[in-house]
Amino acid sequence: MRADARKNRDHLLAVAGTAIAEQGVEVSLRDIARRADVGLATLLRHFPTREALLDALLHTSFDELTVQAGALETSGSPDDALVSWLRDCVAWTTEYRGAVVLMAAAIEDPESALHASCVTLRAAGARLLARAQAAGMARTDIDGDDLFALVGALAWLGDQHSLAPRADRLFDVVASAILTSTASSHAEGERRPRARS
Repeated sequence: MRADARKNRDHLLAVAGTAIAEQGVEVSLRDIARRADVGLATLLRHFPTREALLDALLHTSFDELTVQAGALETSGSPDDALVSWLRDCVAWTTEYRGAVVLMAAAIEDPESALHASCVTLRAAGARLLARAQAAGMARTDIDGDDLFALVGALAWLGDQHSLAPRADRLFDVVASAILTSTASSHAEGERRPRARS
């Protein structure tokens, strides 16, 4: 891609990111083009569909969360790694209002521009979950699909204005439900102040 085309594409992505963070994923493509000071045809030349635009916008974040999951697989305790990744994944998903609805649809649709990125993200979380399960720190009756669904559910809470104040507390409730009592006791021990000698 030529340098000027790359610059135009990056500008469109920056403007789209701001617009989606403010108005959600249903923001008008025409509005994004107007904010970017280009014609709609120019926007569509770079991103022929809303999903293609979102995939380009979200791809870097998906990649970062996948890389983070890989790093967490080899560092820290399995329960802390799982909860840390889950928290970051939910926080990121909530940043782009309404993205969770598109992600839920894309995971089931191989034709979606977002499908491959969502599958990769789900697999990264599934590996962290399997590691925690193998260590006896997470319940074994859930899988990567369940974990991905929980990310979506928790992100949806953050999208709802009236429920957003409860989102952090409910995240803790869900995270403690994923972990076994051994892992929960370990986490509580880490938070509990040590007795003075």
